Amino acid sequence: MTVERMCQAACVSRAGYYRNLAEQAPDQEQMEVRAAIQEIALSHRRRYGYRRVSAELRRRGMGVNHKRVARIMREDNLLALGRRKFVVTTNSAHELEIYVNLAARMKPDGINQLWVADLTYIRLAAEFVYLAVVIDRFSRRVVGWSLGRTLASRLAVAALELALESRQPRPGLVHHSDRGTQYASQDYIALLQAHHMVPSMSRPANPYDNAACESFMKTLKQEEIYCGIYRDLADLSDHIEEFIDRYYNRQRLHSALGYRTPEEFEADHPASLQDGVAGAAKVSFFRHREIYRPDVEGSREEVDPSRSHRSDESPAGYSSASCSPAELASASPADSHSATINPVRRLKVNEW
Repeated sequence: MTVERMCQAACVSRAGYYRNLAEQAPDQEQMEVRAAIQEIALSHRRRYGYRRVSAELRRRGMGVNHKRVARIMREDNLLALGRRKFVVTTNSAHELEIYVNLAARMKPDGINQLWVADLTYIRLAAEFVYLAVVIDRFSRRVVGWSLGRTLASRLAVAALELALESRQPRPGLVHHSDRGTQYASQDYIALLQAHHMVPSMSRPANPYDNAACESFMKTLKQEEIYCGIYRDLADLSDHIEEFIDRYYNRQRLHSALGYRTPEEFEADHPASLQDGVAGAAKVSFFRHREIYRPDVEGSREEVDPSRSHRSDESPAGYSSASCSPAELASASPADSHSATINPVRRLKVNEW
């Protein structure tokens, strides 16, 4: 039972309970909380901020307010290291084929439905090296990564090959990335097509379309790269392997997963692990009053032609929960709709 329910059952106030607790053993409780915070912060090498430390304390049965945790961490100099300025490294100015953004409205409910990929640079003492990763969007688990000295397409290809080897996905998986030359290259697209994966790409110069991968890159640099000094590429590779395979995937609490690790999150969804896929992901669409007219007789709502929507998203006012993007791409507009609705739905199909 929670403290609130126990107080209600005993007909006492929560303030009186905490006042009595503080009067009985203030020093002992304070020392226990401070020791637990120090142990959590140091065991994670100061990677945890006060929110994750508070979540870990709750997992241990210690109900401590996050403001108190932040104050104690500030007093003990245990606050997480700050972030550095973001640097854009993607080159999307090329003539290679670009694919429509299918991941923007996807809602995966199982593993191996949507993968996201990205790459970043890491500065060593005498050189720059580059890291490519592939992440399962459902559980935020890193399923493939590759480290090298070049930005050639083979770096991204190596990360994807490792992900395919470890997960063995079924056909129809959507692979989302930015518009960089590595992901639009013939070698990379050929590998996607050979495994019957559907390519998807972000809008130009818009990292928010691939926010899950950008968030991981920020976490990697803030909690690992900026905290250490590496002798060479081999030393960096060992630390990244330890961070991704043994810490991030198995130990680090993820706020987007309800403060669970990616491994725990997948274990909590056993249906998604059957045969490597849980079914088709859900796809949602916008509902704009200015471009969608409801199917109601006598409705006199006028459409505002000055309004517009994103070129890679559908203006249709419904959602599809059981069909995959590939099925939507092959769909044809119905001929039985009225003239007022037909132009809108034809536009949706043509965009897909």
